[in-house]
Amino acid sequence: MYSSYEDLADSQLAGSVLSRNDAHCVLTSADDDLLDLIAAAARLRRVHFGNSVKVNYLVNLKSGLCPEDCSYCSQRLGSAADVLTYSWLDASDAVAQSSAGIRSGAARVCLVASGRGPSERDIERVSEVVGRIKHAHPHVEVCACLGLLQDGQADRLKAAGVDAYNHNVNTSESRYAEICSSHDYSDRVDTVRRSQQAGLSACSGLIVGLGESDDELIDTVFALRELGSDSIPVNFLMPFDGTPLGGRWELTPQRCLRILALVRFAVPAVEIRMGGGSEMHLRSLRPLALHLANSLFLGDYLTSEGQAAQADLDMIADAGFEVLSSAELGSATGAAGGAVQPAVPIRRRGAGTELAPNA
Repeated sequence: MYSSYEDLADSQLAGSVLSRNDAHCVLTSADDDLLDLIAAAARLRRVHFGNSVKVNYLVNLKSGLCPEDCSYCSQRLGSAADVLTYSWLDASDAVAQSSAGIRSGAARVCLVASGRGPSERDIERVSEVVGRIKHAHPHVEVCACLGLLQDGQADRLKAAGVDAYNHNVNTSESRYAEICSSHDYSDRVDTVRRSQQAGLSACSGLIVGLGESDDELIDTVFALRELGSDSIPVNFLMPFDGTPLGGRWELTPQRCLRILALVRFAVPAVEIRMGGGSEMHLRSLRPLALHLANSLFLGDYLTSEGQAAQADLDMIADAGFEVLSSAELGSATGAAGGAVQPAVPIRRRGAGTELAPNA
């Protein structure tokens, strides 16, 4: 047991592994100690990542109409959420959407498609898009997120130029059946391992605010540590109307910061990304999260709108950080309780529309 958060940071820098007891202490820390907790975790962030922030840009290649029943997802089977639905984007449109994010400073483009997993034709589609992105922007990283992978598909994506594969475990193994019945936790772990075996960087994270206990949250973070995820997106539940978790608001900005601190202490040298829902749950404390996370998504998400892309870039600069961009770009300079909660802002621009992307 550490005597102060600085001692905990010292032990992590000396090579110690975060214990379950210490993880509980982070999550249950007092509000009066929150800034001290953030400052200690920020030491780890700066040792491993300096003052850089990696900017990622999402392109939703295929939206909605998913046969899986993940209860948190606006694209799930039976979802009544009023989100954009469209089949595969034309390759030229996908490249144009990606280029908009890259011009705004994104070092990584994340190509996402709804569905259980890709067909062979889907792998061909994505490979074409990746090849065209790499031709236009040779130094940018490309991450694919296409669902559950079958034999050989990760190798084909690697050969096409994909650098990373995203497949989140989302929650603890013990809780997984409560949020999804159409596949199980082991299916997700299997896909992460397939991507690693093919030489792809594993990007796997979690969603918080699903009703998980502290123990379940710690189980999830420790599982990601054991799995060897190179980057961990921390997503905050966006409770879309028309989904089983619509109306669930249990996160506070302080809780979100403690969760980010937990992940940083658990995996000090891993890229930690502020994911979906950070604007609506961290709210005015979002700049503080940059002292814990070293990565974020620029602009919009898959089916919901984020804050304006320029506002993201301004926030990074105002907080004293710099955008870590690709070599060709260089450096760019609902609370819990009884409050009325806003509706999730549905994305109506960018991929799948005639309107310009939020980048």
